[in-house]
Amino acid sequence: MSAMAAAAAEAAVHVACPACLRANRIPATRLRDRPRCGACGSALLDGIPVVLDEASFDAFVRRTELPVVVDFWARWCGPCRSMAPAFEAAAARFAGRARFAKLDTEAAPAVAARFGIRAIPTLVLLRGGREVARISGAMDDAALTRWVAAQIR
Repeated sequence: MSAMAAAAAEAAVHVACPACLRANRIPATRLRDRPRCGACGSALLDGIPVVLDEASFDAFVRRTELPVVVDFWARWCGPCRSMAPAFEAAAARFAGRARFAKLDTEAAPAVAARFGIRAIPTLVLLRGGREVARISGAMDDAALTRWVAAQIR
């Protein structure tokens, strides 16, 4: 492999498809160009939070090299519902730099238990499937943006 090809290979980022969970290699310079899955054609980085469940959680977070911000929430939770618009806005704002996902703790209790979720909403930032940051409690748009920006630097 030539030096140029090696540099190009290093500059690629793996991103899991939210529809088929297949890992896609995206050149780092093209992350903000709205790439699509090579297998199913679904948008990979559309700025919309991915809805995960117990079956898709591990595959998605482990196959995505970008930071993944997971909102652990529940439908009955008022603060969770009030934070949802800010979370969606942050997902759009950070498209191409981080991936945002939502996990309903009532529908995926095993994942919530594995992460020791004791309060909702709780945001967990993952890199390579490993937790690197966490914050609990509802946040407004400005606070959420500051927290995510500080974590993904």
